[in-house]
Amino acid sequence: MKEEFLHYIWKYKLYQDSELKSTSNENIEILNQGTHNYDSGPDFFNAKIKIENTVWAGNVEVHINSSDWYAHNHHTNKAYDNVILQAVYNHDKEILRTNGQSVPTMELKFDQNLLKNYDSLISRETWVSCQEDIGFVDSFTIQNWIEKLTIERLEEKSVRIKQLLQQTKNSWEEAFYIQIARNFGFKLNSDPFEQLAKSLPLTYLAKHKENLFQIEALLYGQAGFLEDESGEEYFEILKKEYEFLKNKFKLKPIQKHLWKFLRSRPGNFPTIRLAQFAKLIYKSSALFSKILEVGSVNDFYELLKVEPSEYWETHYQFNKESVKKSKTLGKSAIDIILINTVIPFLFVYGKSKGLPELQDRAIEFLEYMKAEKNSIISKWNELGIKSTSAFETQALIQLKNKYCNHKKCLNCHIGNNLIRSKK
Repeated sequence: MKEEFLHYIWKYKLYQDSELKSTSNENIEILNQGTHNYDSGPDFFNAKIKIENTVWAGNVEVHINSSDWYAHNHHTNKAYDNVILQAVYNHDKEILRTNGQSVPTMELKFDQNLLKNYDSLISRETWVSCQEDIGFVDSFTIQNWIEKLTIERLEEKSVRIKQLLQQTKNSWEEAFYIQIARNFGFKLNSDPFEQLAKSLPLTYLAKHKENLFQIEALLYGQAGFLEDESGEEYFEILKKEYEFLKNKFKLKPIQKHLWKFLRSRPGNFPTIRLAQFAKLIYKSSALFSKILEVGSVNDFYELLKVEPSEYWETHYQFNKESVKKSKTLGKSAIDIILINTVIPFLFVYGKSKGLPELQDRAIEFLEYMKAEKNSIISKWNELGIKSTSAFETQALIQLKNKYCNHKKCLNCHIGNNLIRSKK
Protein backbone atom coordinates (compact mmCIF):
# COMPACT_ATOMS: atom_id res chain seq x y z
CA MET A 1 0.00 0.00 0.00
CA LYS A 2 1.25 3.45 -0.94
CA GLU A 3 -0.17 6.72 0.30
CA GLU A 4 -0.33 8.10 -3.24
CA PHE A 5 -2.71 5.26 -4.11
CA LEU A 6 -5.03 6.34 -1.31
CA HIS A 7 -4.81 9.93 -2.63
CA TYR A 8 -6.02 8.52 -5.95
CA ILE A 9 -8.91 6.68 -4.27
CA TRP A 10 -9.98 9.82 -2.41
CA LYS A 11 -9.50 12.23 -5.34
CA TYR A 12 -11.61 10.20 -7.78
CA LYS A 13 -14.18 9.08 -5.18
CA LEU A 14 -13.41 5.41 -5.74
CA TYR A 15 -14.24 4.48 -2.15
CA GLN A 16 -17.54 2.88 -1.16
CA ASP A 17 -19.63 5.94 -0.39
CA SER A 18 -22.89 4.47 0.90
CA GLU A 19 -23.58 4.85 4.61
CA LEU A 20 -20.19 6.35 5.43
CA LYS A 21 -19.27 6.33 9.11
CA SER A 22 -16.42 7.80 11.11
CA THR A 23 -14.42 5.54 13.40
CA SER A 24 -16.54 6.93 16.25
CA ASN A 25 -19.71 5.88 14.37
CA GLU A 26 -20.78 9.33 13.18
CA ASN A 27 -22.60 9.67 9.84
CA ILE A 28 -20.43 11.23 7.11
CA GLU A 29 -21.33 12.73 3.75
CA ILE A 30 -18.60 13.94 1.37
CA LEU A 31 -19.94 17.08 -0.32
CA ASN A 32 -16.61 18.06 -1.87
CA GLN A 33 -13.42 16.05 -1.57
CA GLY A 34 -11.22 19.18 -1.96
CA THR A 35 -8.34 20.13 -4.25
CA HIS A 36 -5.27 17.91 -4.35
CA ASN A 37 -2.27 19.67 -2.80
CA TYR A 38 1.13 18.63 -4.18
CA ASP A 39 3.14 20.92 -1.88
CA SER A 40 3.64 20.88 1.89
CA GLY A 41 0.59 20.90 4.13
CA PRO A 42 -2.60 18.81 4.19
CA ASP A 43 -3.24 16.56 1.20
CA PHE A 44 -6.53 18.13 0.05
CA PHE A 45 -7.55 21.76 0.48
CA ASN A 46 -11.00 23.33 0.73
CA ALA A 47 -13.05 20.19 1.23
CA LYS A 48 -16.65 20.29 2.42
CA ILE A 49 -17.88 17.44 4.61
CA LYS A 50 -21.08 16.88 6.54
CA ILE A 51 -20.58 15.06 9.84
CA GLU A 52 -23.92 14.22 11.48
CA ASN A 53 -25.88 17.49 11.05
CA THR A 54 -22.95 19.89 10.74
CA VAL A 55 -21.26 20.89 7.46
CA TRP A 56 -17.53 21.50 7.88
CA ALA A 57 -15.23 23.34 5.46
CA GLY A 58 -11.51 22.71 5.68
CA ASN A 59 -8.77 20.29 4.70
CA VAL A 60 -8.44 16.53 4.46
CA GLU A 61 -5.38 14.45 5.31
CA VAL A 62 -4.93 10.95 3.86
CA HIS A 63 -2.82 8.28 5.56
CA ILE A 64 -2.30 4.54 5.41
CA ASN A 65 -2.57 4.23 9.20
CA SER A 66 -4.14 6.73 11.59
CA SER A 67 -0.94 6.67 13.62
CA ASP A 68 0.93 8.21 10.66
CA TRP A 69 -0.50 11.50 11.94
CA TYR A 70 2.00 11.24 14.79
CA ALA A 71 4.76 9.68 12.68
CA HIS A 72 4.60 12.76 10.42
CA ASN A 73 4.45 15.13 13.44
CA HIS A 74 1.13 16.67 12.41
CA HIS A 75 0.12 16.79 16.08
CA THR A 76 2.73 19.54 16.63
CA ASN A 77 2.09 21.46 13.39
CA LYS A 78 -0.62 24.15 13.50
CA ALA A 79 -0.92 23.94 9.70
CA TYR A 80 -2.90 20.74 10.31
CA ASP A 81 -5.31 22.20 12.89
CA ASN A 82 -7.82 22.96 10.13
CA VAL A 83 -7.99 19.31 9.01
CA ILE A 84 -11.66 18.36 9.27
CA LEU A 85 -11.22 14.68 8.37
CA GLN A 86 -8.48 12.10 8.22
CA ALA A 87 -9.14 9.37 5.61
CA VAL A 88 -7.15 6.20 6.26
CA TYR A 89 -6.74 2.63 5.09
CA ASN A 90 -6.33 1.33 8.60
CA HIS A 91 -7.49 3.00 11.81
CA ASP A 92 -5.07 2.06 14.58
CA LYS A 93 -5.06 5.14 16.83
CA GLU A 94 -7.15 8.17 17.77
CA ILE A 95 -5.51 11.41 16.66
CA LEU A 96 -5.46 14.93 18.12
CA ARG A 97 -4.80 18.46 16.91
CA THR A 98 -2.20 20.70 18.62
CA ASN A 99 -4.90 21.95 21.00
CA GLY A 100 -5.89 18.42 22.04
CA GLN A 101 -9.12 18.23 20.03
CA SER A 102 -9.78 14.94 18.26
CA VAL A 103 -9.83 14.77 14.44
CA PRO A 104 -12.68 12.80 12.85
CA THR A 105 -11.33 9.75 11.03
CA MET A 106 -12.83 7.56 8.34
CA GLU A 107 -11.57 4.26 6.95
CA LEU A 108 -11.55 4.06 3.13
CA LYS A 109 -13.24 0.96 1.75
CA PHE A 110 -12.75 0.25 -1.95
CA ASP A 111 -12.71 -2.51 -4.55
CA GLN A 112 -9.48 -4.44 -3.95
CA ASN A 113 -9.17 -5.06 -7.69
CA LEU A 114 -8.11 -1.42 -7.98
CA LEU A 115 -5.15 -2.09 -5.71
CA LYS A 116 -4.39 -5.35 -7.49
CA ASN A 117 -4.36 -3.66 -10.90
CA TYR A 118 -2.22 -0.81 -9.61
CA ASP A 119 0.32 -3.13 -7.99
CA SER A 120 0.46 -5.16 -11.18
CA LEU A 121 1.31 -2.04 -13.21
CA ILE A 122 4.01 -0.51 -11.05
CA SER A 123 5.76 -3.82 -10.33
CA ARG A 124 6.63 -4.40 -13.99
CA GLU A 125 10.14 -3.69 -15.21
CA THR A 126 9.23 -3.25 -18.87
CA TRP A 127 9.96 -0.14 -21.03
CA VAL A 128 6.61 1.25 -19.89
CA SER A 129 4.52 -0.48 -17.24
CA CYS A 130 1.40 -0.71 -19.39
CA GLN A 131 2.93 -2.04 -22.59
CA GLU A 132 1.28 -5.46 -22.23
CA ASP A 133 -2.17 -3.94 -21.73
CA ILE A 134 -2.19 -0.64 -23.63
CA GLY A 135 -3.99 -2.33 -26.52
CA PHE A 136 -7.07 -2.65 -24.26
CA VAL A 137 -7.34 1.14 -23.84
CA ASP A 138 -9.78 2.82 -26.22
CA SER A 139 -8.46 5.30 -28.78
CA PHE A 140 -10.60 8.16 -27.43
CA THR A 141 -8.90 7.96 -24.02
CA ILE A 142 -5.44 7.88 -25.62
CA GLN A 143 -6.15 10.76 -28.02
CA ASN A 144 -7.68 12.91 -25.29
CA TRP A 145 -4.65 12.29 -23.10
CA ILE A 146 -2.25 13.14 -25.94
CA GLU A 147 -3.93 16.53 -26.40
CA LYS A 148 -3.52 17.31 -22.70
CA LEU A 149 0.10 16.12 -22.65
CA THR A 150 1.14 18.39 -25.52
CA ILE A 151 -0.27 21.43 -23.74
CA GLU A 152 1.39 20.26 -20.52
CA ARG A 153 4.73 20.03 -22.34
CA LEU A 154 4.31 23.55 -23.71
CA GLU A 155 3.48 24.79 -20.22
CA GLU A 156 6.63 23.16 -18.85
CA LYS A 157 8.75 24.85 -21.50
CA SER A 158 7.02 28.10 -20.55
CA VAL A 159 8.66 27.97 -17.12
CA ARG A 160 12.14 28.37 -18.60
CA ILE A 161 10.99 31.17 -20.90
CA LYS A 162 9.54 33.08 -17.94
CA GLN A 163 12.85 32.64 -16.09
CA LEU A 164 14.73 34.06 -19.08
CA LEU A 165 12.36 37.01 -19.21
CA GLN A 166 13.10 37.74 -15.56
CA GLN A 167 16.85 37.56 -16.24
CA THR A 168 16.57 39.90 -19.25
CA LYS A 169 14.28 42.46 -17.59
CA ASN A 170 11.33 41.28 -19.65
CA SER A 171 13.05 41.65 -23.02
CA TRP A 172 11.39 39.18 -25.39
CA GLU A 173 14.06 39.71 -28.05
CA GLU A 174 16.93 39.04 -25.62
CA ALA A 175 15.23 36.02 -24.04
CA PHE A 176 14.48 34.58 -27.48
CA TYR A 177 18.10 35.18 -28.56
CA ILE A 178 19.42 33.27 -25.53
CA GLN A 179 17.03 30.36 -26.02
CA ILE A 180 17.59 30.00 -29.75
CA ALA A 181 21.35 30.15 -29.12
CA ARG A 182 20.97 27.30 -26.65
CA ASN A 183 19.06 25.33 -29.28
CA PHE A 184 21.89 25.80 -31.79
CA GLY A 185 23.98 23.71 -29.38
CA PHE A 186 21.66 20.71 -30.03
CA LYS A 187 22.06 19.12 -26.55
CA LEU A 188 25.80 18.41 -26.79
CA ASN A 189 26.77 22.09 -26.77
CA SER A 190 23.60 23.70 -25.47
CA ASP A 191 25.20 24.90 -22.20
CA PRO A 192 28.21 26.69 -23.75
CA PHE A 193 25.95 28.20 -26.42
CA GLU A 194 23.74 29.64 -23.69
CA GLN A 195 26.75 30.92 -21.76
CA LEU A 196 28.01 32.55 -24.93
CA ALA A 197 24.69 34.31 -25.57
CA LYS A 198 24.54 35.56 -21.99
CA SER A 199 28.11 36.87 -22.21
CA LEU A 200 27.35 38.72 -25.46
CA PRO A 201 24.19 40.85 -25.20
CA LEU A 202 22.07 41.06 -28.31
CA THR A 203 22.40 44.84 -28.30
CA TYR A 204 26.14 44.52 -29.06
CA LEU A 205 25.45 42.27 -32.03
CA ALA A 206 22.70 44.63 -33.20
CA LYS A 207 25.24 47.46 -33.48
CA HIS A 208 27.02 45.41 -36.16
CA LYS A 209 24.00 43.70 -37.72
CA GLU A 210 24.97 44.76 -41.24
CA ASN A 211 28.46 43.27 -41.03
CA LEU A 212 28.61 39.46 -41.00
CA PHE A 213 32.39 39.47 -40.46
CA GLN A 214 32.06 41.50 -37.24
CA ILE A 215 29.22 39.26 -36.02
CA GLU A 216 31.45 36.22 -36.59
CA ALA A 217 34.34 37.95 -34.81
CA LEU A 218 32.15 38.62 -31.77
CA LEU A 219 30.71 35.10 -31.63
CA TYR A 220 33.94 33.15 -32.22
CA GLY A 221 35.88 35.47 -29.95
CA GLN A 222 33.37 35.22 -27.10
CA ALA A 223 33.29 31.45 -27.60
CA GLY A 224 37.04 31.32 -26.91
CA PHE A 225 37.98 30.05 -30.36
CA LEU A 226 40.24 33.02 -31.17
CA GLU A 227 42.61 32.61 -28.22
CA ASP A 228 45.12 30.46 -30.12
CA GLU A 229 47.85 31.48 -32.58
CA SER A 230 47.49 30.74 -36.29
CA GLY A 231 49.12 31.65 -39.54
CA GLU A 232 45.83 31.44 -41.39
CA GLU A 233 44.76 34.80 -42.81
CA TYR A 234 41.03 34.54 -42.06
CA PHE A 235 41.67 33.51 -38.47
CA GLU A 236 44.14 36.33 -37.87
CA ILE A 237 41.95 39.14 -39.23
CA LEU A 238 38.98 37.69 -37.32
CA LYS A 239 41.09 37.68 -34.15
CA LYS A 240 42.27 41.25 -34.73
CA GLU A 241 38.68 42.44 -35.21
CA TYR A 242 37.55 40.65 -32.06
CA GLU A 243 40.31 42.27 -29.96
CA PHE A 244 39.03 45.66 -31.06
CA LEU A 245 35.39 44.78 -30.30
CA LYS A 246 36.31 43.07 -27.05
CA ASN A 247 37.93 46.28 -25.76
CA LYS A 248 35.09 48.39 -27.14
CA PHE A 249 32.40 46.46 -25.25
CA LYS A 250 34.61 45.30 -22.34
CA LEU A 251 33.83 41.65 -23.06
CA LYS A 252 35.09 38.55 -21.29
CA PRO A 253 35.03 35.34 -23.40
CA ILE A 254 33.90 31.97 -22.09
CA GLN A 255 36.35 29.05 -21.89
CA LYS A 256 37.08 27.21 -25.13
CA HIS A 257 37.29 23.85 -23.35
CA LEU A 258 33.53 23.96 -22.69
CA TRP A 259 32.82 23.12 -26.32
CA LYS A 260 32.52 19.46 -27.29
CA PHE A 261 33.61 18.00 -30.62
CA LEU A 262 33.87 14.31 -29.69
CA ARG A 263 30.99 11.98 -30.61
CA SER A 264 29.65 14.63 -32.96
CA ARG A 265 29.31 14.63 -36.73
CA PRO A 266 31.45 17.34 -38.40
CA GLY A 267 28.29 19.08 -39.59
CA ASN A 268 27.29 19.44 -35.95
CA PHE A 269 30.64 20.82 -34.75
CA PRO A 270 30.14 23.95 -32.63
CA THR A 271 32.28 25.93 -35.09
CA ILE A 272 29.74 25.18 -37.85
CA ARG A 273 26.74 25.88 -35.62
CA LEU A 274 28.31 29.22 -34.65
CA ALA A 275 28.76 30.09 -38.33
CA GLN A 276 25.11 29.26 -39.00
CA PHE A 277 24.02 31.24 -35.95
CA ALA A 278 26.06 34.24 -37.09
CA LYS A 279 24.34 34.14 -40.48
CA LEU A 280 20.90 33.98 -38.84
CA ILE A 281 21.65 37.08 -36.75
CA TYR A 282 23.01 38.86 -39.83
CA LYS A 283 20.02 37.84 -41.91
CA SER A 284 17.32 38.63 -39.36
CA SER A 285 17.60 41.56 -36.99
CA ALA A 286 14.76 41.81 -34.44
CA LEU A 287 14.31 38.08 -34.98
CA PHE A 288 11.56 37.56 -32.41
CA SER A 289 9.46 40.30 -34.00
CA LYS A 290 9.80 38.51 -37.33
CA ILE A 291 8.78 35.23 -35.67
CA LEU A 292 5.53 36.80 -34.49
CA GLU A 293 4.67 37.76 -38.06
CA VAL A 294 5.32 34.35 -39.64
CA GLY A 295 2.10 32.72 -40.81
CA SER A 296 3.21 29.21 -41.82
CA VAL A 297 5.76 26.53 -41.00
CA ASN A 298 7.16 26.78 -44.52
CA ASP A 299 7.89 30.47 -43.91
CA PHE A 300 9.85 29.44 -40.82
CA TYR A 301 11.93 27.06 -42.90
CA GLU A 302 12.82 29.92 -45.23
CA LEU A 303 13.66 32.24 -42.34
CA LEU A 304 15.85 29.71 -40.52
CA LYS A 305 17.45 28.17 -43.60
CA VAL A 306 20.87 29.77 -43.24
CA GLU A 307 24.17 29.01 -44.94
CA PRO A 308 27.49 30.02 -43.31
CA SER A 309 29.99 32.43 -44.86
CA GLU A 310 32.33 31.33 -47.65
CA TYR A 311 35.22 30.31 -45.37
CA TRP A 312 33.10 27.58 -43.80
CA GLU A 313 32.33 25.97 -47.15
CA THR A 314 35.85 24.48 -46.99
CA HIS A 315 36.28 24.16 -43.22
CA TYR A 316 34.69 22.41 -40.24
CA GLN A 317 37.23 23.90 -37.84
CA PHE A 318 39.75 26.72 -38.00
CA ASN A 319 43.06 25.89 -39.69
CA LYS A 320 41.80 22.56 -41.10
CA GLU A 321 40.75 22.80 -44.72
CA SER A 322 38.27 20.24 -46.02
CA VAL A 323 36.47 19.38 -49.25
CA LYS A 324 34.09 22.16 -50.29
CA LYS A 325 30.58 21.43 -49.10
CA SER A 326 27.43 23.42 -48.40
CA LYS A 327 26.63 23.61 -44.69
CA THR A 328 23.11 24.98 -44.79
CA LEU A 329 21.10 24.41 -41.62
CA GLY A 330 19.07 21.27 -42.40
CA LYS A 331 15.34 20.73 -42.10
CA SER A 332 15.64 18.31 -39.17
CA ALA A 333 17.75 20.86 -37.26
CA ILE A 334 15.21 23.58 -38.03
CA ASP A 335 12.43 21.30 -36.75
CA ILE A 336 14.23 20.98 -33.41
CA ILE A 337 14.58 24.76 -33.18
CA LEU A 338 10.91 25.24 -34.05
CA ILE A 339 9.73 22.69 -31.48
CA ASN A 340 11.99 23.78 -28.63
CA THR A 341 12.20 27.54 -29.11
CA VAL A 342 9.93 29.16 -31.69
CA ILE A 343 6.66 27.39 -30.88
CA PRO A 344 7.00 27.62 -27.06
CA PHE A 345 7.80 31.34 -27.36
CA LEU A 346 4.73 31.91 -29.53
CA PHE A 347 2.63 30.00 -27.00
CA VAL A 348 3.93 31.94 -23.98
CA TYR A 349 3.80 35.32 -25.70
CA GLY A 350 0.22 34.70 -26.79
CA LYS A 351 -0.77 33.67 -23.28
CA SER A 352 0.98 36.58 -21.55
CA LYS A 353 -0.36 39.19 -23.97
CA GLY A 354 -3.91 37.87 -24.13
CA LEU A 355 -3.56 36.80 -27.76
CA PRO A 356 -5.12 33.32 -27.97
CA GLU A 357 -4.68 33.35 -31.76
CA LEU A 358 -0.91 33.08 -31.21
CA GLN A 359 -1.39 30.13 -28.88
CA ASP A 360 -3.61 28.48 -31.48
CA ARG A 361 -1.01 29.18 -34.16
CA ALA A 362 1.70 27.52 -32.06
CA ILE A 363 -0.44 24.39 -31.70
CA GLU A 364 -1.35 24.41 -35.40
CA PHE A 365 2.35 24.53 -36.30
CA LEU A 366 2.96 21.40 -34.21
CA GLU A 367 0.02 19.67 -35.89
CA TYR A 368 1.39 20.59 -39.33
CA MET A 369 4.95 19.42 -38.68
CA LYS A 370 5.89 15.81 -39.37
CA ALA A 371 6.33 13.36 -36.52
CA GLU A 372 9.74 13.39 -34.88
CA LYS A 373 12.04 10.42 -35.26
CA ASN A 374 13.83 9.22 -32.15
CA SER A 375 14.16 6.13 -29.96
CA ILE A 376 11.15 7.02 -27.79
CA ILE A 377 8.81 7.47 -30.74
CA SER A 378 10.09 4.29 -32.41
CA LYS A 379 9.28 2.30 -29.27
CA TRP A 380 5.77 3.76 -29.02
CA ASN A 381 5.23 2.81 -32.66
CA GLU A 382 6.20 -0.77 -31.81
CA LEU A 383 3.53 -0.73 -29.09
CA GLY A 384 0.91 0.37 -31.60
CA ILE A 385 0.81 4.05 -30.61
CA LYS A 386 1.42 5.70 -33.99
CA SER A 387 2.28 9.35 -34.54
CA THR A 388 1.49 11.48 -37.57
CA SER A 389 2.64 14.90 -36.34
CA ALA A 390 5.00 16.69 -33.95
CA PHE A 391 1.93 17.51 -31.84
CA GLU A 392 1.58 13.79 -31.06
CA THR A 393 5.29 13.01 -30.72
CA GLN A 394 5.73 15.85 -28.21
CA ALA A 395 2.93 14.31 -26.15
CA LEU A 396 4.49 10.84 -26.27
CA ILE A 397 7.89 12.19 -25.23
CA GLN A 398 6.20 13.94 -22.30
CA LEU A 399 4.34 10.75 -21.40
CA LYS A 400 7.48 8.62 -21.36
CA ASN A 401 9.76 11.10 -19.57
CA LYS A 402 7.36 12.56 -17.02
CA TYR A 403 5.00 9.67 -16.29
CA CYS A 404 6.23 6.25 -17.42
CA ASN A 405 9.83 6.70 -16.25
CA HIS A 406 8.56 7.62 -12.78
CA LYS A 407 5.71 5.09 -12.72
CA LYS A 408 3.09 7.81 -12.30
CA CYS A 409 0.35 5.50 -13.51
CA LEU A 410 -2.13 7.05 -11.08
CA ASN A 411 -1.76 10.43 -12.78
CA CYS A 412 -1.86 9.03 -16.32
CA HIS A 413 -5.15 8.66 -18.18
CA ILE A 414 -3.96 5.39 -19.71
CA GLY A 415 -2.82 4.00 -16.36
CA ASN A 416 -6.02 5.27 -14.75
CA ASN A 417 -8.07 3.43 -17.36
CA LEU A 418 -6.20 0.17 -16.77
CA ILE A 419 -6.38 0.43 -12.97
CA ARG A 420 -10.17 0.69 -13.20
CA SER A 421 -10.42 -2.03 -15.83
CA LYS A 422 -12.54 -5.11 -15.04
CA LYS A 423 -10.68 -7.40 -17.49
